[in-house]
Amino acid sequence: MKTLLNLKLNDQATIGHISHPDADMKQRLYDLGFYPGTTVKKSLISPKSDPIAYRLRGTTIALRNSDAQYVEVYSDDN
Repeated sequence: MKTLLNLKLNDQATIGHISHPDADMKQRLYDLGFYPGTTVKKSLISPKSDPIAYRLRGTTIALRNSDAQYVEVYSDDN
């Protein structure tokens, strides 16, 4: 399965599933707007590649790679 980490800069995809093992962090991702069906775009990569900023629902949110790896996405062109 493809995750947010697999996206290239400016790639857009749709969130399919969040499989984070930490229930509190999974809820935090939902609270930030990362839920199935939401379109997300990788918009900025920090100089050390962690964290990475993602644009969704009119806002930009930076996620650590250790959390982004659990957000599964599928390509909008499929």
